[in-house]
Amino acid sequence: MKRPAANPYLLLTLTALFWSGNMVAGRALRDAVPPLSLAFWRWVIALLLMLPFVLPHLRAQWPVVRRHWRTVVVLGLLGVGGFNTLAYVALQTTTATNALLLNSFIPIATIALAFVLLGRRLRGLETAGVLVSLIGVLTIVSRGDPAVLLGLSLNGGDLWMLGAVLVWGLYTVGLQWRPQGLDPMVMLFAFTVVGLAALTPLYAWELSAGRYIEMNRGTLLGILYIAIFPGFLGYVFYNAGVAAVGPARSSLFIHLMPVFGTLLAAVFLDERPQPYHLAGIALVFAGIFLTMRRGSA
Repeated sequence: MKRPAANPYLLLTLTALFWSGNMVAGRALRDAVPPLSLAFWRWVIALLLMLPFVLPHLRAQWPVVRRHWRTVVVLGLLGVGGFNTLAYVALQTTTATNALLLNSFIPIATIALAFVLLGRRLRGLETAGVLVSLIGVLTIVSRGDPAVLLGLSLNGGDLWMLGAVLVWGLYTVGLQWRPQGLDPMVMLFAFTVVGLAALTPLYAWELSAGRYIEMNRGTLLGILYIAIFPGFLGYVFYNAGVAAVGPARSSLFIHLMPVFGTLLAAVFLDERPQPYHLAGIALVFAGIFLTMRRGSA
């Protein structure tokens, strides 16, 4: 099975692009698609997309999965069963601005966890790069006005989002213990099976509570986008990026999400970028450039 040959930084950039749309779509679908239903069907569709790539190799790779089943279970619960489910629950009650702001702390959480669990320290330029890019994110989210950040208040949805941030940081660092010799696509397939096993009873509970998907063309297209791009391709690309450049550097690309959100709004919503957008984008790219100048984190 061929592994992605593209530059890992390109894969991580595309991941940020796909996941920017995931946040927007998740918020847009909140009234029509309950959060557990969205997480469940996202991964069911993604699993079906994986099957043609996985089935010819599953028998040969199964002994590796079985030998490392504990790692597979933990990473599957965190990356597939946990993060997006918590994020979709959060988007029911928090604003896109708050979710974007809190999501931007993923690199900080990942770096801290990498230090605690792996003993990884960032060098001076790398630390500066993370801080500069974070300032760029805050500039975009606050619309260039610090008073906006000071006026933000946390609600229940924000706490769910903070939980999602912690879960994703653990998943990213945990990929350092991914089973060696296991094909990346088979690994993602195994994670997805574990995540769906955890999501299925939660989805059944949501149905029993009378919460159903309001199916229409827009809802269907939204679910398909979330499954194909943020779900299937996003995870393939992100896992490959982490394997190539390490958790701290990979997580930094999360800061590209508000950048892409600004650009997507300009293209599809005809929202003209303001000076604070341009300043924030410049800072994000400057921070990533600083971090990339040194060896792998």
